[in-house]
Amino acid sequence: MSRTQFTWDDLQFFLAVARSGQLSTAARQLRTSHVTVARRIDRLEFSLKVKLFERNPRGYVLTPIGHRFIETAEKVELEAERLQAEIAGGALIQRGVVRLSAPEGFANFFFAQILVDLAVKHPSISLELVTIQQIMALSRKEADLAVVLDPPKAGPYYFEPLTGYQLAIFATGDYLSRAGEPQRREDLLDHSFIGYIQDMIFAPGLDYLGDIHPRIRPSFQSSSIFSQLTATRNGLGLCVLPLFIAGQYPELRMVLPDVILDRQYWIVCHHDLLQVARVRAVMDFLRASVATHAQRFTTSDAHRAVR
Repeated sequence: MSRTQFTWDDLQFFLAVARSGQLSTAARQLRTSHVTVARRIDRLEFSLKVKLFERNPRGYVLTPIGHRFIETAEKVELEAERLQAEIAGGALIQRGVVRLSAPEGFANFFFAQILVDLAVKHPSISLELVTIQQIMALSRKEADLAVVLDPPKAGPYYFEPLTGYQLAIFATGDYLSRAGEPQRREDLLDHSFIGYIQDMIFAPGLDYLGDIHPRIRPSFQSSSIFSQLTATRNGLGLCVLPLFIAGQYPELRMVLPDVILDRQYWIVCHHDLLQVARVRAVMDFLRASVATHAQRFTTSDAHRAVR
């Protein structure tokens, strides 16, 4: 009796669905239709005579045997990429979709500005940039790669420092002319402050007003650094901003320049994806880019750091 054989293409469809949990997302990554993805998953399950996914209204969820099958499929994926490299004469081919999760500030005020460099260097990589980091889960592979403020404390992850960065207090000259310029930390209590909504801070690294003065209570709060920046530029008050963001707006003046906060960005990915060529290519690009623009993230004029 003949039996349907699965192919490497079938495994690519399986991995795309396993990593996203959604037919539509997998279809977009594979540049096909969700109907085709569903049909290929059905064919793979029929060929293997096992159920790899549970179907429910929220998407495709791996069964226990599906979880075990991921390791085998990813080994095949890695070997296929190595074979491509050998065929190409040793030049590793990077192609496909990489989903990067990053904080709003880093994503919009640094990374998005250098995307053309990534496109020139790796024209076969399609990037999906996600800035709602608090709902992304590397454990479910909702993102291939993440830039985070706090590295994971446990789990099957690879992580390394990406770059340190510094923050300071900023305001417009118009606001300071109207409200007066603080000369010491106690003076900050007499000013309007702009900051994050306390119970919506998703990373400890964003909780920094207490480092400046424990009694600061912001009069305007937003979960968005872009909204905070806009309010600051319109003269609403004082705001703690990363130097690489505030430095792009000449109307902003640093207040109490000896008060500098140090923070760190980390780069994280699931161990299973560390050897995927396109993921490594984006990681290498991130490392090189922050090194090239290192002067944007810190200042040599900082007299001391507040932690």
